[in-house]
Amino acid sequence: MITGGPGSGKSTLARILGERTGLPVYHMDQIQWKPGWIQRDIEERVQMARAVEARVTWIFEGGFSATYDNRASRADTLIWLDLHVMLRFWRVVRRLQRDYGQTRPDMTEDCPEVFHQGTFAFWRWIFSSRRRTRARIQRLIMEYPHLEVHHLQSRSQVAAFIASLPPKTGD
Repeated sequence: MITGGPGSGKSTLARILGERTGLPVYHMDQIQWKPGWIQRDIEERVQMARAVEARVTWIFEGGFSATYDNRASRADTLIWLDLHVMLRFWRVVRRLQRDYGQTRPDMTEDCPEVFHQGTFAFWRWIFSSRRRTRARIQRLIMEYPHLEVHHLQSRSQVAAFIASLPPKTGD
């Protein structure tokens, strides 16, 4: 289970872990959005997330606290990317600029990076949600003591964690 705010590197880390472990990788953004930036209703998102969580093995990155408890109860590891909000915001803005007009591989098809009516609201949410999100993740850690927790709070800690992983499968 990989969690953290927007721009923390969840998708990138999930891809690296998937390559290194051979485990299947799932992205919450692909559950959150239908093509054309249409948000799925909450019941459908819960059903889709629970279907992933019911699998025997997975790497599941992203938010959606409605299924955090189920996910945490089924996970063996929680990786919390808890990077500074200004770094995360900068990464989100850079991603928009870098990938403008293109759909990222961890995103639903036909959801290109563009300015749309929700862009500024999303940017505000990055700042306004950080305390709430931290409290939820801290609660998960307390309530699910079986989890092996990696609380990574800097780029150097993330780099050290990646360096500590076994080599890619098949190498």
